[in-house]
Amino acid sequence: MTNPLYVAIDTPYLDNALELVKRIKHHVGGVKLGLEFFCANGHHGVHEVQKLGLPIFLDLKLHDIPNTVAKAMQAIHALEPAIVTIHAAGGRAMMEDAKAAAGAHTKVVAVTVLTSLDDHDLSRIGVPDSPDAQVARLAALAKDAGLDGIVCSGHEVKAVKKLWKDGFFVVPGLRPEGGQSGDQKRTVTPRQARDDGASVLVIGRPITKAESPDDAARAIVGTL
Repeated sequence: MTNPLYVAIDTPYLDNALELVKRIKHHVGGVKLGLEFFCANGHHGVHEVQKLGLPIFLDLKLHDIPNTVAKAMQAIHALEPAIVTIHAAGGRAMMEDAKAAAGAHTKVVAVTVLTSLDDHDLSRIGVPDSPDAQVARLAALAKDAGLDGIVCSGHEVKAVKKLWKDGFFVVPGLRPEGGQSGDQKRTVTPRQARDDGASVLVIGRPITKAESPDDAARAIVGTL
């Protein structure tokens, strides 16, 4: 992958998404489309963005019983996404079935601990361990299930890469030096995440909310 930067297009408005992607497409490696976009625009919206020529990361974070997740994977075959997310917390059987049902050219990666959560948040949902320990546990489960990789914060990617040397690591919640964290609690800079082993860097608001998104994307790539 020559450019690891995927921009997160978090909007329900297709016209806005297309306009933004047209502005930045020469400075990023791909586009991440999440639940907000997919629920509003479905397959049609994804196809329209695909016409602009960038790989699509479909961030659906699927989490259900194995059969349901497998059928959901089959339902998005026609979209040919480069990357799809599921939740590692769904368990090994769910992850195995998701990978088996995915397209041959789609990387299936498991979300471990959301970057909006910290130790206190994990404790409140019954997880007594730190984010580092929980990510390591779920990464091992995802590897055993045959997935391509995981989603984790930049705080954990270095340690996990030592345990899964050929894993594919998606790191969201990144902020350029001096940027505001917003609702993200475990952030690092794009350069640090890349140096620590990130395969894909997911960045949204620092680019999409910038006065000049194309300049913001170019500046971030320039730090890598």
